[in-house]
Amino acid sequence: MGRFRRGFDFKTKLLMGLCGIAFVAAVIFVTMTLWNWLIPELFNGPAVTYWQAFGLLLLGKLLFGWHNNGGRRFGSRRAEWKDRFRDKWQNMSAEDQQELRDKMRDRCRGWNRWTPDARDEENKEKFQ
Repeated sequence: MGRFRRGFDFKTKLLMGLCGIAFVAAVIFVTMTLWNWLIPELFNGPAVTYWQAFGLLLLGKLLFGWHNNGGRRFGSRRAEWKDRFRDKWQNMSAEDQQELRDKMRDRCRGWNRWTPDARDEENKEKFQ
């Protein structure tokens, strides 16, 4: 456990870098192979070399983006949903809030068994 707290040593960084380079090289090779297998036969297009396949991948990334969803991080949709719900909750009356609590408690009954509920005690005989 102490090994991971120190951070990565030089060997680990070198190995990760080599694995990254090998992955990129494999993706370029697969792109070249698929292009040369499909395009000349289907569309009478030219075959490409390894570096041309690299250029095609780079051009595709430049044209179609890097798939970062406009700079959003993971879970940002969840954060947006929470913000919308929080705004809606703050605009509810106390009675509406209690009604929503009761609906959610009834809907989620059985999921949260470690927190006892008064209604659970009342209905205990029915389910045994």
